Amino acid sequence: MNYHKPVLLNECVKGLNIKPEGIYVDATFGGGGHSREIIKHLKSGKLFAFDQDNDAMKNKINHNNFKLIKANFRYIKNFLKLEGISKIDGLLADLGVSSHQFDVPERGFTYRSDSQLDMRMNSDSVLNAKDIINSYSEADLAELLYRYGDIGQSRKIAKKIIISREEKYIKTSYDLIDALDGLFSEKYKNKFLSRIFQAIRIEVNDEINSLKELLNDAVSLLNPDGRLVLISYHSLEDRLAKNLINKGNIEGVEQKDFFGKIHKDLNKVNKKVIIPSEEESLLNSRARSAKLRIAEKI
Repeated sequence: MNYHKPVLLNECVKGLNIKPEGIYVDATFGGGGHSREIIKHLKSGKLFAFDQDNDAMKNKINHNNFKLIKANFRYIKNFLKLEGISKIDGLLADLGVSSHQFDVPERGFTYRSDSQLDMRMNSDSVLNAKDIINSYSEADLAELLYRYGDIGQSRKIAKKIIISREEKYIKTSYDLIDALDGLFSEKYKNKFLSRIFQAIRIEVNDEINSLKELLNDAVSLLNPDGRLVLISYHSLEDRLAKNLINKGNIEGVEQKDFFGKIHKDLNKVNKKVIIPSEEESLLNSRARSAKLRIAEKI
């Protein structure tokens, strides 16, 4: 299965600073590219991988040191507890949508093909993109487009969607594009649509709240000197990671002790954010917007 080419593979594995006997987590298994490389560095250590997508389960690795768990990464702490694990030595998360999810039209993640508006990373979930477009109020639509898509004219777009769905039920990606006709020029069409689809996808999968839970749990799970390795693809994800590492919490509010020292659980390993090389970006177009941050538990 042509699933997902791992982004910044060598940089991620190096960033984990793997101990052969350590316990590690791949929070976003996908095609298993990162996991397969991590396993090569383990002897008696264990790797637990998580993914909520049924398709990802088909990529399971048969190895004594590996276990794949079908679950959203927001529940990592609970599932690790069931495995008798309370502390780990490293966690990797390659956030966002996998190439496979984009490349399978019927998953409804892309505006480039006419398919049912779905966008569920977990196909067992109830809420899908079609539900949101056809049932959310104008105010709620405007809010999610502004918050998750950084779209200035979100109210105008929401109003257009409401008017369009009163005339015709919006069930496919092309139905939605037709509903937005006249709001954007051909020059900015791709940028405009990608932001709208991103915003809807984030809402469908509750991605930001899930990430907040993952980041908070990761800090409490990590052993001293344990590593947190995060690849983000848009500013909302990156801001949370940056806040946690630099400010000590995902809100980005510095908490100082009596002596004025900032309370932090992590130290950043890479002073500058790591981005893919020009060569990797050419070979893998979806790597272009990737940002890698690495931190170590104090």
